[in-house]
Amino acid sequence: MQRGFETLLVENGLVTPDNLQRAAEIAGRRREHVLRTLVLEGYVDETAVLQFLARRQNIRFVSLRDFSISETAVKSLSARFVAHYAVMPVSLENRILTIAVSNPFDMSAVEDIQSNLGMRVERVCARGDEISEAIRKYYGVGSETVERILDELPEASEPVLFRESHDLGRAAEDASVVRLVNQILERAIADRATDVHFEVYEDGAIVRRRIDGILHDTRMSDNISVLYPAIVSRIKLMADLNIVERRLPQDGRTRVRIGDNSYDLRISVVPALHGENVVVRILPTTMMLSLEDLGLSERNLEQMQTLIAMPHGIIVVTGPTGSGKSTTLYACLSRMNTRERKIVTIEDPVEYEIRGLTQTQIQPGIGLTFARTLRSMLRHDPDVMMVGEIRDRETAEVTIQTALTGHLVFSTLHTNDAAAAAVRLVDMGIDSYLVASSVRAFTAQRLVRVICPECRENFQRDGKIFFRGRGCRKCGNTGFFGRVALCEILVVDEAIRKLIMGRAAASEIRNKAVDAGMITMLQDGWEKTSAGITTSEEVLRVTSE
Repeated sequence: MQRGFETLLVENGLVTPDNLQRAAEIAGRRREHVLRTLVLEGYVDETAVLQFLARRQNIRFVSLRDFSISETAVKSLSARFVAHYAVMPVSLENRILTIAVSNPFDMSAVEDIQSNLGMRVERVCARGDEISEAIRKYYGVGSETVERILDELPEASEPVLFRESHDLGRAAEDASVVRLVNQILERAIADRATDVHFEVYEDGAIVRRRIDGILHDTRMSDNISVLYPAIVSRIKLMADLNIVERRLPQDGRTRVRIGDNSYDLRISVVPALHGENVVVRILPTTMMLSLEDLGLSERNLEQMQTLIAMPHGIIVVTGPTGSGKSTTLYACLSRMNTRERKIVTIEDPVEYEIRGLTQTQIQPGIGLTFARTLRSMLRHDPDVMMVGEIRDRETAEVTIQTALTGHLVFSTLHTNDAAAAAVRLVDMGIDSYLVASSVRAFTAQRLVRVICPECRENFQRDGKIFFRGRGCRKCGNTGFFGRVALCEILVVDEAIRKLIMGRAAASEIRNKAVDAGMITMLQDGWEKTSAGITTSEEVLRVTSE
């Protein structure tokens, strides 16, 4: 039968003889069916092969994304069963259970169901990735691991917590909380999440993920609450935190791998009303973003390129937490990172490692503050410096003195817009003439979600053409995929300098900058809306105007 199957694929042009031979050799080493190997190695088009095989075996080929899956069918099989056999129940009527399979030659699941559950089984063919997606959607991430752990609890008083497995891609076979946490984090990274929130309440625990700036619930097993304390302990162990201490906040970090990619995890644990809440921030260990990738308008990009070419002065990037300030600074530093320049950064924490930069993380607990580190770093003969954040008067004063002595300095400040940053520095106690003479530009930014290119469509409203995302598999049915910056750049020219020295209000500084041609964040947003990059709702969501 197998020889006939292989011959049919070759004869119908679905695979070349050479690729089939290579797949057979790999399948033999892995002890898996050659069809699975052909798909995993990319030797065949899975959809085309399954459609062909379904016709040969007189069964339907379906797309599970367009299929209405019965909740009754889902409840008929356990998460462990569907994960083990890689099948998905789709309907159950009159004791006839229909399951989706990606390997029509494997009858083990059918035989198991018929012999142990006493139901008649019918099959449909579906892609393997769609089956995996459906299992996560209807059973929850790591649901089979939860069931396996709970099954073993009567025999072991506590799940295994101490096995080291920071390679999230390793197929660990143990039924442990280690595996469960790895599955949650691996799925979050695959879905482009920047943060994973583990939260416990009186009626249970939930896991949420922040994707493109918006929090989304993660479907988990209903029994996740039972294992929640063990999950928190495992995450603490990964970050070398004290698993016994549950009364005080703790912060730590660790590094994990998925295939060839490494990620830094910043872990924060805080005591809550019914236990401990955990937030895991996910950061790639390397950052290759360029200025062009930020989505700046043509004019703003030209202005930014002019600013970073200046020999000295301060460029201040403002915005709330999560507005992409650090990413913008890293993109600027990456552009300037040449063998002829010495670039030093002082950060809390170091978010991305960039080869060629001297990067230092402050540690206030031992007195290693921004200001103290900045003074020391001046002895390292830098050309360009980045101060992660201007938090107080001392840091602001040292930053300004650094710029006035011939250095180009980048830093961030928490204000709502660019004009408010100038007033904020003066309010910190810095002499207005020092601010006016040292700062070259204040920039402000927000991040808006980008309309998914796969499902973008246009529509008319009030006689005008607008764009939106319909929702598809690529964007998780949100209509958005990725983010782009809305930006305003307030260049400190002579007119702005006089207003700062005169301690003018932020509104007056802003109006003068607009008169001189500054594009505000709101204007930048409307331009991106007209270009079909984002939506008007997104622009209004992140701007305060």
